[in-house]
Amino acid sequence: MDYRATIRYARISPMKVRHLANLVRGRSAREGLETLRYLPHRGARMLEKALKSAIANAEEAGVRNADALVVRTAGVDSGPTLKRIQPHARGMGFMIKKRMSHISVSVSLPEQK
Repeated sequence: MDYRATIRYARISPMKVRHLANLVRGRSAREGLETLRYLPHRGARMLEKALKSAIANAEEAGVRNADALVVRTAGVDSGPTLKRIQPHARGMGFMIKKRMSHISVSVSLPEQK
């Protein structure tokens, strides 16, 4: 069974978080937390928070061995974009797009063979 956690409307561009999600996908949950803990990116803090929440959801549901959890999916989708106008010369205005992200993580126990 998968245990999920989602952070919606995070004020960071999805491109900045996707490469971090690729780092933890497929690893054990504890190893993923250790990887994210020492990265200097702001997106690593957000992804770490979502991963901790997914682990806590699994423990709340009764998983006894939380150290055996594996990150099944770690995805970052784009959310809504705040559009702002930057004034420029001769009465023109340039668009500034402040992007948002939806960060989702799911963990599960490894399959028995």
